[in-house]
Amino acid sequence: MKSPPSLPPELSRSELETLLVGLLGEVAALKHLVAEQRAEIARLKGLKGPPDFKPSGMEKATTPAKPGSRDTLPRRGKIRPRVAIEDQVLTAAVPPGSRFKSYETYLVQGLVLSTRAIRYRRERWATPDGKTMFAPLPEGTRGHYGADLRRFVLIQYHQGQATLPRLTALLHSVGLSISKREVQRLLTDKQDVFLTEARDVPLAGLETSPWISVNRFAKRADVPEGVCRTDAGARHKAKNGFCTQIGSDRITWFGTRPSKS
Repeated sequence: MKSPPSLPPELSRSELETLLVGLLGEVAALKHLVAEQRAEIARLKGLKGPPDFKPSGMEKATTPAKPGSRDTLPRRGKIRPRVAIEDQVLTAAVPPGSRFKSYETYLVQGLVLSTRAIRYRRERWATPDGKTMFAPLPEGTRGHYGADLRRFVLIQYHQGQATLPRLTALLHSVGLSISKREVQRLLTDKQDVFLTEARDVPLAGLETSPWISVNRFAKRADVPEGVCRTDAGARHKAKNGFCTQIGSDRITWFGTRPSKS
């Protein structure tokens, strides 16, 4: 084995550094050539080469995002209000000599919850036959509370699950003069339309629903041998009974009955 050639003693430091850089470059090129030859030999022999690992992308996560980059900010969908949009023009105090270019639109959604009281002055007439006639009230007026108030009370009680005391306190907080008894009357009096619909729902379900299930309400001790445990629940109002369920893809109705009929 030959010994490595000795360096001339007359080379300066800068020349030695230049020579070292060149040698390192040659060594890197030789390593690359050897790696290619080994891969070719392995391919010819039918051997498996080194595993091909793909970058996982973790290095991208460690790189801080550029400030002000819009790609890193969460995008918000387009605002599409479900009510009619009211346009208002806002003026700006500009210095003299400024030129108007255009309008910049900015959409703001809000909720207005206010109270109003209207005193109608109804005309009163005496007819030739001695009767008295009054000018009719606006359509939808029933009693001393408007249609919007009745609608709000029904929505808050049935859909919003607000109790009667809390609903009354809410109406007082916005300035209405109304008692709890009057709120109860708004929920129950002259609601024949809703009662008729509630009676028609189970009848329509019996005609169109593909299945009907019955669940028994009784004490666990009252369940005899061989009865499915799903048919046994808890006592309802201290009485044994049955809960009938009518269901389909369009209706779900529950009702408590003393029998399965």
